[in-house]
Amino acid sequence: MIDVGANLTHAAFRADLDKVVARARDAGVSPIVVTGTTVAESRAAQEVADKHGFYATAGVHPHHARDCDAQTIPALRALAKHPRVVAIGECGLDFNRNYSPRPDQEKWFVAQLELGLELGLPLFLHSRDAHPRFAEILRHHRVKDAVAHCFTGEKDELHAYLDLGLYVGITGWICDERRGTHLLQLVRDIPADRLLLETDSPYLTPRDLRPQPKARRNEPAFLPHIARTVARALGRPVEEVAAETTRNAQTLFRLRESGASISEKRTARA
Repeated sequence: MIDVGANLTHAAFRADLDKVVARARDAGVSPIVVTGTTVAESRAAQEVADKHGFYATAGVHPHHARDCDAQTIPALRALAKHPRVVAIGECGLDFNRNYSPRPDQEKWFVAQLELGLELGLPLFLHSRDAHPRFAEILRHHRVKDAVAHCFTGEKDELHAYLDLGLYVGITGWICDERRGTHLLQLVRDIPADRLLLETDSPYLTPRDLRPQPKARRNEPAFLPHIARTVARALGRPVEEVAAETTRNAQTLFRLRESGASISEKRTARA
């Protein structure tokens, strides 16, 4: 299985990342797409990907849009040349906490969309309490090659993304009996070839996981638990769901089954 979104550069993993990676592989979770959330964190994500044979995204999360400047896009463009960087993001809009002013969020979201389109790379997208503005921007730029990361929204938002042709990432939120039960029904609306699974580690630990991990830290090894919940909601064997979501990740991020990205193979041949 492929975890398409894990924040392995987070301080929570600083002391034992090698063990976290080993547990993930023991659980059948590999490769992992390591999420970049700032220029510095994107660089760190690429380094983690290099070390462990994973992949990374390069982007600036909307929380950090206020920190962007004239050097941001050139820096992301340079990072995107690395063969282990397979998407631009995490980028988008977050109107829940508004850590960055909304005009800044929109400006740098659009700049990253344009970068992804320029480079022909898929986009790793974040939206929280930003529908329908988020979908309007995607529609205007004709974005299709992208994943709506960590989807937690309602039916109208989901179908807006599906109408745009996006992939949809489901996390442990679906395992939360307080906030995520609506996803047990909504996940049935996602076409089999558009569904992706992710942990968003160290966040969003499945609430029904037993025993709960120390400090409730989520990690990629728990992805099979999420897959089992999704499979039950779909009424399908977990093996089928695991295989399909893995193929979907390989398609979106242009990965080879051998573990190398298409861009990496081209670089090797060059």
